[in-house]
Amino acid sequence: MADDTLIHDPAGGMPRLLEIMRRLRDPQTGCPWDIEQDFSSIAPYTIEEAYEVADAIARSDWAELEGELGDLLLQTVYHTQIGTEAGLFTFETIVKSIADKMVARHPHVFGDESRDKSSAQQTLDWERIKAAERAGKSQTRTLDGVAAGLPALTRAVKLQKRAARVGFDWPDTTHVIDKIIEEAAELVEARDTLTQTEVAEEFGDLMFVMVNLARHLDIDPETALRGTNAKFTRRFAAVEDALSARGKTPAQSDLAEMDALWDAVKAQERAAE
Repeated sequence: MADDTLIHDPAGGMPRLLEIMRRLRDPQTGCPWDIEQDFSSIAPYTIEEAYEVADAIARSDWAELEGELGDLLLQTVYHTQIGTEAGLFTFETIVKSIADKMVARHPHVFGDESRDKSSAQQTLDWERIKAAERAGKSQTRTLDGVAAGLPALTRAVKLQKRAARVGFDWPDTTHVIDKIIEEAAELVEARDTLTQTEVAEEFGDLMFVMVNLARHLDIDPETALRGTNAKFTRRFAAVEDALSARGKTPAQSDLAEMDALWDAVKAQERAAE
C-alpha cells in the first residue's frame, strides 16, 4: 500500500501537489484518464485555465482568482510530471531555469546596474537581454521566438512590436488609418470579385492593421475585444429581458424591434454613467 500521509496533509504544500500528480499518473494505480494524457492533449486545458485566470481578474473576483490560480498551477505540475517521466526535466530544473532567467533579466535589481531608469528604458533593456538569449538559441531573425500558438491578436501585437524595434513601423496613427481605409477597400473588392480564400486573406490583412492601430493607441486589442464581448453579452441579455416582458423570445421578434430595444438599452446605460 502506498503511504498517503503526504497526500492527505493539508500543510503539505508544493511537495503534496507534486506527489498527487505523480500518483495520478502512476501506470499501475493512477487515474486511467490522467495516465493517457500527454503534452499535446493537456495544452488546450493549460490555455483555458490561463483565460479563466484573466476572466476572474477582469471581474475582480478575488476568491475565484485563488482557485483559478491553483488550476493554472496544476497545469504546470501536470506538464512537469509528463516531462519527468520522459526524462526531459524535473520540477527542480524548471524552478532553477525561471529563477536564473529572472535574475539575469533584472541586473538593475540583482546585479550592479543602476535602478535609476524609466519603465521605457527597462523595456528596451529587457528586449536587449532577450535578444541575446535568442541569439544563444540560434534564433537570429527579428521575429524568431514569437510563439505560433499565441492567440492571433496577441501574436500580431508581439510581431509588430518586434518589427517596430528595428524601425519597421509607421511614425503615427495617420498612416495606420490610411492603411485601414486601403485594406477595407481591398476587402470590399475581394468580396465582389475574388474567391472565399482570397476574401479571408484580405480580412486578415485588415485585422492586422487594426491591431497596429491599437498598438499605436496603447490599447491591448485582446482586452478591448474581450470588453466589447462582455458589453454585447450584457446588452443582448437586456434586450431578451425586454422581449420577455412583452411575452416574446428573440426568435419571435424581428430585427427592427430588437434594434430599437438595443438602442434603448444603450441610452439607459449612458444615462446611468
